[in-house]
Amino acid sequence: MVTEKEIWNYLEEVFDPEIPVLTVVDLGVIRSVELIEDKCKVVITPTYSGCPAMKLIEEEIIAKLNEKGISTVSVELTLSPAWSTDWITESGKQKLLEYGIAPPQDEVDKSVLFAEPPKVPCPQCKSVNTRMVSLFGSTACKSQYQCNDCLEPFDYFKCLK
Repeated sequence: MVTEKEIWNYLEEVFDPEIPVLTVVDLGVIRSVELIEDKCKVVITPTYSGCPAMKLIEEEIIAKLNEKGISTVSVELTLSPAWSTDWITESGKQKLLEYGIAPPQDEVDKSVLFAEPPKVPCPQCKSVNTRMVSLFGSTACKSQYQCNDCLEPFDYFKCLK
């Protein structure tokens, strides 16, 4: 009989299709795992309600658990409470940085309404002499930045709480 801990370990092998260095566990979209007899239910929360990757993530979770011998798997999507960048693991934040995406800073970015955009450290040279190029980057959950020192463009994973 498989354990809940084993299921969590298997989920560490399911990668986010938009940021392939992060697992769904790193990203914090796995809310819970429930085992009842030979059935497994995984509850997930999207990073935002319109995230196009969630259907693929659901399919990948089912395929991975089936591959591991768990034949009856259901995936339930929940929107409440809303996902937060606080749910990204420290390991996930480090993986983002190493991949060239600046991880979310500690505070919510309210700059659109109130002030200057946050100073985000460049993942290449670590300079904070950076500027926002576009509020939206390669996906809706990222902004496009550029370093004024090394001139490298990079994505910044927006802070959402």
